Amino acid sequence: MARRRKGQDIDGWLVVDKPAGVTSTAVVNKVRWALDARKAGHAGTLDPLATGVLAVALGEATKTVPHVTDALKCYRFTVRFGAATNTDDAEGEVIETSATRPEDADIIAALAAFRGEIMQVPPQFSAVKIDGQRAYALARAGEQTELAARPLWVESLDLVARPDPDHAELEMVCGKGGYVRSIARDLGRALGCLGHVVALRRLWSGPFEVEDGVDWETIEAEARSPALAARLLPLEVGLAELPELPATAEGAARLRAGAPGAVRTGTDYGAEAWASFEGRAVAVGRYMAGELHPGRVFNR
Repeated sequence: MARRRKGQDIDGWLVVDKPAGVTSTAVVNKVRWALDARKAGHAGTLDPLATGVLAVALGEATKTVPHVTDALKCYRFTVRFGAATNTDDAEGEVIETSATRPEDADIIAALAAFRGEIMQVPPQFSAVKIDGQRAYALARAGEQTELAARPLWVESLDLVARPDPDHAELEMVCGKGGYVRSIARDLGRALGCLGHVVALRRLWSGPFEVEDGVDWETIEAEARSPALAARLLPLEVGLAELPELPATAEGAARLRAGAPGAVRTGTDYGAEAWASFEGRAVAVGRYMAGELHPGRVFNR
């Protein structure tokens, strides 16, 4: 019989303004401990170098994580020109240098090729699996691997500042699975000057914004207190990208049992949606002919 994880049943989201030098897993573990929560996860990994929005889901909110990871995200990042590293960021070893530096107009022109539906090769140091092993583990062992290019939707990518000839500050809105480090690497090569990321901040992720983030010091100061619990956002926030369909009382009861349930309003046939009853999420599923067919049910 599986052992029951210690902690309380807490449902909701805590938006963390992740500091640099901390892994996403460490943030989740810290939040779980600080709230004495039984279950927690996050909606989209940030590299240790990165800061900004890391949305931590607790309890039943973990069932809404896919809808946040699938949503658009916004990153502000700084590229250093003149050097390529083996990790495509400032934490890696320099493997190639260039004395060339691009003009602003060159950068702006080159960015056009990185918008829309693009194909992107992940960094060698990434969590992509190759024959069951993580790419970063193979890279640390000195193995050079051929990673397949993956599709990425880039909604926007713009030059927002040029502090000096060696650096450019960019802002990107993209879909699921994007690697900012790959953008910096490929942009540097397209410009003929090489490049890597030296600073990265996620400004928003789906419905979560950095202005709503709780910093590391506050989490530590308010750990195991009602003050930190009061900062939780309802799990329904994680469903903001989907239409809400109020359920009938009988429909809500059927949905909680895992069966299709009647809803009072509809959406496109076959569309993914969530059913609510008295303002609380009951289930997520597909809408068909007046009913929601549940895929995930919230046990609250």
